[in-house]
Amino acid sequence: MNWLQPKQETVLLCDSIAAASDMAFMLKGEWDGCNSLVLPKSDKVAIEAAASLLEASWCYQNASETVLIRLAADELLRRYALGDRFFINANLRCAQLDKVCLEKIDLSYAKLNLADLGGTNLSQANLRSAEMPGANLSGSNLSETQLVRANLVGANLSDANLRGANLSYADLSNTNLKNADLRGANLGRCDLRKTCLNEAMLE
Repeated sequence: MNWLQPKQETVLLCDSIAAASDMAFMLKGEWDGCNSLVLPKSDKVAIEAAASLLEASWCYQNASETVLIRLAADELLRRYALGDRFFINANLRCAQLDKVCLEKIDLSYAKLNLADLGGTNLSQANLRSAEMPGANLSGSNLSETQLVRANLVGANLSDANLRGANLSYADLSNTNLKNADLRGANLGRCDLRKTCLNEAMLE
């Protein structure tokens, strides 16, 4: 009855689009056009060998602890300027990314603990399930941004533009949302315990 069993696939995330494409070719997998690839089976020895040849870092999709190396802010900005928008699961803890344009960037599952994103344009970005406790997002543009299940505990979102953002299931406990523009935002099932909403726009 094995033919009734669902096909087991392995999804990997790489630290660059080029690495994902090359690893998919080397391992006979399917590249998704971004920084991930699907393999018909998991062979960690082969994966490690391919990654070593390409000097690339990788991790399993939705891994609880990413093995990707810390991505420097300058490297992210360089790749973004070249057209790369996919930085899924990136390690950007404590990164200095204030007052820059990162519109439509994909930082889902990224680690942005204590990062400085003050005044940054993140409109229409994907920050789904991103880890951002203690991050500075004051005055940032997060309009129409996906923040579903994002961890924003203790983050500073004062004066932020969150119009039309999706914050459903996000953890906003102890978050500073003073003067934030939340018009049209989805706050369904998010955690707002001890959240500062003084003078926030919630129409």
